Amino acid sequence: MIDLVIPDKAHDESRQGEALVLAPIAIGAVVGKNNGRKLYIESYGCAMNFSDSEIVASILSEQGFETTGDFTNADVIFINTCSIRENAETRVRNRLKEFKVAKSKNPGMVVGVLGCMAERLKAKFLEEEKLVDVVVGPDAYRDLPNLIEQVDSGQKAVNVLLSREETYADISPVRLNTNGINAFVSIMRGCDNMCSFCVVPFTRGRERSRDPFSIVNECADLFNNGYREVTLLGQNVDSYKWSEEIQNSKVKSQNEGEVNGEPVQTVNFANLLEMVALINPELRVRFSTSHPKDITDEVLYTIAKYDNICNYIHLPVQSGNSRVLELMNRTYDREWYMNRIDAIRRIIPGCAISTDVITGFCTETDEEHKETVSMMEYVKYDFAYMFMYSERPGTLAAKRYADDIPEPVKAARLTEIVALQQKYSLVRLQAQIGKVQKVLIEGFSKKSKNDYAGRSDQNAMVVFPVDERYKPGQYVNVIAERCTTATLMGRIID
Repeated sequence: MIDLVIPDKAHDESRQGEALVLAPIAIGAVVGKNNGRKLYIESYGCAMNFSDSEIVASILSEQGFETTGDFTNADVIFINTCSIRENAETRVRNRLKEFKVAKSKNPGMVVGVLGCMAERLKAKFLEEEKLVDVVVGPDAYRDLPNLIEQVDSGQKAVNVLLSREETYADISPVRLNTNGINAFVSIMRGCDNMCSFCVVPFTRGRERSRDPFSIVNECADLFNNGYREVTLLGQNVDSYKWSEEIQNSKVKSQNEGEVNGEPVQTVNFANLLEMVALINPELRVRFSTSHPKDITDEVLYTIAKYDNICNYIHLPVQSGNSRVLELMNRTYDREWYMNRIDAIRRIIPGCAISTDVITGFCTETDEEHKETVSMMEYVKYDFAYMFMYSERPGTLAAKRYADDIPEPVKAARLTEIVALQQKYSLVRLQAQIGKVQKVLIEGFSKKSKNDYAGRSDQNAMVVFPVDERYKPGQYVNVIAERCTTATLMGRIID
C-alpha cells in the first residue's frame, strides 16, 4: 500500500497546536515579580510562527516566567495564530473556548492572542472573545512584559503596531521542544509581495532584512551547541538584502558602493548563504521560501558550490497559467517560471524541487487549470503543497474578484493534481533507489524504535535500522533499497 504524505511547509499538521516547553534549568534563575509564574505558549501556522514563539519565550524568560505544557496550570496563556487559511482561524477560536473553561477556575489567568490573526482582527478579539486579555501583533513582542503588567492591573491590552525596523536580531531565541539537531533561524520579516490571495503583507508588515552578522553568530552558536542543520526563514528569502556603512574598513567587494564618502557593503541572499555555509562544513543549510521572480543564478551557483547547502529548493508556482498568475499578482509568467526551473536543473543537477499550487482561483477556466497540470508534468516536482483557493478577508483578491469557482470544481481540480503529484513523488524517490544518501540522523522513526529517521540532502525522509555506532546528530551514508511516495528505506553502509 503506497502512503501519500504531503508535508505542509506552511502548516506542518504534526505541530499544529503544539505547546512549547523549555526546561526551567535552561532559562536560568531570574529574580523578579514574575518569578515562578507559568507561561503556556501554543502555536499554529507556519515555521515563522513557531520561531516567533521561541522569541516570545526568550523575552518572558528574562522576566522570570517558566514554560509549562499544561495550560490548566498556567498563569499566562498565549496562542500564536495564523490567518493564511480559514480552518487555522477556526481551530484557534475553538481552542479559546477551551481556555475559557480553565480561566473560569482561575480568574487571575491572563489569556492572549499573538501573531497574524491578532494583527488581522485586532480589537475584535477583545470585543467578541470576552476571554481575551491581550492582543499582540508579530512586531510587538518586546512590549509583552508591559502588556502583561497592564492586564495584572485590571486593564485589557493591545499592541498590533507594525514596524519597518523590528527584526528581533538581538534576541537569542530559546529553543523549545527541540531535538537539538535542527533549528529555524529567521533572516527577515514581513513581505513586500502583494500576492492578491495572501494576507501576510497585512499581518506581518513591510519586508526588512536582519543584520547578517547576527544571523551568522546565531548559526555558529547553534553549531557549537550541537545543532547540525539550520533552516533560514523568510517570506521571500531571495529578496534578502542588507547594507551598512563600513568605517575605516579594508574589506572591499564587488558589491561595494559609497555613502557620504564611506564604503558600503551590500549582502544579498547568495552572500548570506555563503557566510552561513562557511561556518563549518558539518553544518547543513536549508532555506524557505524562494520566490520565482527573485531567485537568481548567483544563488543557484552558491548552492552548487557548497556541499553543505542542501540541494533542495521550494519554488511556489501557484498556477501554471500566465493570466491567472497576473490576477494573483505573482509578477512572473509561465515562461519565466519554466526558465527558473531550467536554470535549477542546469546548475544543480539532481536538485529536488517542491512547490505550492492553488486550484480554483477566481475565474480560472478548465483550460487554465490544464496548464497547471502541464506545468506539474514539465517539472515533475518531488512533492507539492496543494490547496483549493480560500478567500481571505482583507486581501486584494477579496476586494477585486468574485470567488466564483464552485467548490465541487475546486475539489475536482485539487483531486486531479494530488493524484498527479502522488505519481511524481513516487517516480522521484524510485530514482534514488540504489543510490547512497547522506543522511543527518534526527531521531527514531515514528513507527519503530528499531529504526532511525533523517533527511537526505534533497529533503527526502529516509528510514533505516538503528546502528549502535551512530547517534542522532551524526551523518551516515544510507543506500536506498525501496520507497513509498513519502519515504526512502534502506541501510547504513560504511
